[in-house]
Amino acid sequence: MEKGKLEELLSIAIFASIEAGKEIMKIYSSNFDIELKDDNSPLTLADKKSNDTILNRLSHSAIPVLSEEGKNVPYEERKSWNYLWIVDPLDGTKEFIKKNGEFTVNIALIRNQIPILGVIYCPTSQDLYFSLEDFGAFKIKIKNEINDFDLILNNAKRLPLNQKRNNYIVVGSRSHMSKETEDFFEKKKKENSNVEMLSIGSSLKICMISEGSADVYPRYAPTMEWDTAAGHAIANMSGYKIFEFQKDQEIRYNKKNLLNPWFLVTKNES
Repeated sequence: MEKGKLEELLSIAIFASIEAGKEIMKIYSSNFDIELKDDNSPLTLADKKSNDTILNRLSHSAIPVLSEEGKNVPYEERKSWNYLWIVDPLDGTKEFIKKNGEFTVNIALIRNQIPILGVIYCPTSQDLYFSLEDFGAFKIKIKNEINDFDLILNNAKRLPLNQKRNNYIVVGSRSHMSKETEDFFEKKKKENSNVEMLSIGSSLKICMISEGSADVYPRYAPTMEWDTAAGHAIANMSGYKIFEFQKDQEIRYNKKNLLNPWFLVTKNES
């Protein structure tokens, strides 16, 4: 796919995420109902509204979509997809319900199991993270109804940001802390001085790594492909990798089983 087409797809994904964020915030400020899905995970009207908004926008790309809220696409059908969108219309539904602001909209473009484009938008902070293969990864705060793609590109800051820190930060899940993660933290405390552990919800953890405000993110608990695909693209274009647990290989997408292996987000030292 040529560069011009990829930039067009990036524009579609960015504005899909911003529009979905607006729909989410309408629900966020109201008294909303909570349903339970078959796996007992929560579902709200915000998940549904965001999903509908994104699917409508992405339909103009003529690329198939794998979304958390529409994921029942047989593997026999999707295994032939060289390109596909992977979408989490509301990553961090538990944080949304808690009203702590730590939730995001995640949109990724996958080519042959590898994420090449990623967009993450946090509606509460209006922070937009995006990346594209051979272009880079960037962050910008969306203010004053920005609706010009070139304006976003010209004003976004390249990742990682130039941050001065003298501490070593391990970032972990707000809602899914495991014993293995705690053990990892203790190990890092022995290896480094001034070690801190921060807990935060949703894909914002990968964003923290990508922008340089944290150093490593161990995830020794279950996640699905839509939880990580967009963040993975952003991390890769920022100089970071998402390695499978105890393996020197990155996680892949559009697998038969959409469950991710345990993983580690860390600096690409190669």
